[in-house]
Amino acid sequence: MGKRLISVPFFLLRTTTAGAALVTGLLQTYVFAHVLSPQRFSIFILVAAFGYSLWLIDFGIVKILFVRLRARFLAGDRSDAVAGHATAVTLFYFGLVSTGALLCFVFMATQTSASMREAAEFGMFFWFVALNLVWFALRNISIAVDEYVLFEALETVRRAGYFVGLAAVLFGLPLLVMLIALNALWALVVAICARRLIARGALRPYIRGFAADLARFFGANKAQLIRSGTYAACEIYTGNYPYLIVPMLFGLGAPPIILDTTFKVFRGGATIFGAVCDILVPRQTSALAERDGPTLVRATLTAAALCSIPAAFACVILIFGADKLFHFLLGNAATMPPATTPILIVLLIANLTQMVTHSVLVHNGYFREVARIGMGVVAAMTGVGVYAVLAHIDIVQFLELYVAVYTCGAAAAVVLMIRGPIRLAHEVAALPEAAPH
Repeated sequence: MGKRLISVPFFLLRTTTAGAALVTGLLQTYVFAHVLSPQRFSIFILVAAFGYSLWLIDFGIVKILFVRLRARFLAGDRSDAVAGHATAVTLFYFGLVSTGALLCFVFMATQTSASMREAAEFGMFFWFVALNLVWFALRNISIAVDEYVLFEALETVRRAGYFVGLAAVLFGLPLLVMLIALNALWALVVAICARRLIARGALRPYIRGFAADLARFFGANKAQLIRSGTYAACEIYTGNYPYLIVPMLFGLGAPPIILDTTFKVFRGGATIFGAVCDILVPRQTSALAERDGPTLVRATLTAAALCSIPAAFACVILIFGADKLFHFLLGNAATMPPATTPILIVLLIANLTQMVTHSVLVHNGYFREVARIGMGVVAAMTGVGVYAVLAHIDIVQFLELYVAVYTCGAAAAVVLMIRGPIRLAHEVAALPEAAPH
């Protein structure tokens, strides 16, 4: 009997957590818009942007770990070296996130007019957001060794806790109390996940020597790190530079809130699309390793078809109810311009295309090729930013140019996927390596 394209438990859990991510993201916007002043809300947006920017430090390291761990797992190898690398990277990210949160607290307490309590809120919020970097590493490590069901179960618990916490803040719970509770929940799910991965041999049960392991990982993967790092840096720049451009052009208040709301929908869609793509990754990677071209194509088309269902649903909501949805979310904090609706629809479709293609490319090690596309997109996005500053365009025009460039990058990725892994999977006599070097 052939292997299944999809693990049903994984499918159900992953789609649940992805949907929960979209809901909690929108709920966070609703709660902050109704509980905080527009000025303070916009500061939280900037803190979150800096927290997410820590992903720049990843430089694609996690995806290299995935490729190495997946190859090790498929070959039935139980060697300890790659597990040591995974442990070192995870610990490094945890230390980085914790340091960033502490620096955020110190800066807010000493360099702004924020009170100590408010500084603590900003620091805890930074930690809450930035811990996604550690979780991102653990997610990829879990998928590499087929422990994705447990991971998604833990993610379900975490998302449920976030939903309850936001609802409690809306009904009067102090924001600081909520953030402390949610970060405690973070610590719990991370510990449970790490314990299972240790049992599976994907992480080491001790931390001694992790600095040496980290150095060995960098030394053994120099070429791939340069390629994957370029790709990752391009992705993070593309997703975060608007948060610097918009406040610089338009100041705080409504414009950053409009941008953040647009990107909440965009990133919510990306989370769902990424979830669907994750479901097919185990089968896609094994299909390429086996040079099973038809299965790789079928799995990729299945990913695209499944992504199209929530995309179509979101587009219908935006077409017929965008004004009511955004008014409900933002209240009097800001008004979304009607022109953002078609922008969001195009952005969702382009993101669906990019997520499906990049999932195939990155999880099979095509870092150099996606980095080239990324550099082209970054150059074009930088040009958009310069033009926006010089021409004094409004936020809608800025978003239109952003989407145009993003769409071109997604189209280029489709061509690359067809000419790369899909063509390779059909070459029966090809070399046994899963990706170019």
